Amino acid sequence: MAPVTFRVATVADLPTILALLADDSIARSRTGYTAEPTPSVRAAFDEISADPNNELIVGELAGEVIATLQITYIHGLSRGGMRRALVEAVRVRSDLRGQRIGEQLMEDAMARARARGCGLMQLTTDKRRTDAHRFYARLGFEASHEGMKRAL
Repeated sequence: MAPVTFRVATVADLPTILALLADDSIARSRTGYTAEPTPSVRAAFDEISADPNNELIVGELAGEVIATLQITYIHGLSRGGMRRALVEAVRVRSDLRGQRIGEQLMEDAMARARARGCGLMQLTTDKRRTDAHRFYARLGFEASHEGMKRAL
């Protein structure tokens, strides 16, 4: 397999990113799901792109976007003011899973976080995603906290 390269997403990547996010039954079951770049989704993309504390990353294989994730860099007062990185919406195209592309994607994200001075990377994953739990554990992530969410 050719090498996978990682870069910051451009607006041209948005339809493919949405397709990657849509290739997931849990995501499709959530309120607000969209497979098309609506004005709200485009506005969110523009805001993420303009925010120096956010990066939307894509992985490319032979010129085709095949993976994505979002990193948010968080400043905080806890842990002595340590900066941390929050990773969300990690996806690899379904026909390419099991080939360590997700691992490469996460390694790239961790390198980006270290370069930004982060001392911790955190994420949440739906309790139903047992394969994802094993994946993250294999990469050294620990289920150290109980995550909670509330719709507003």
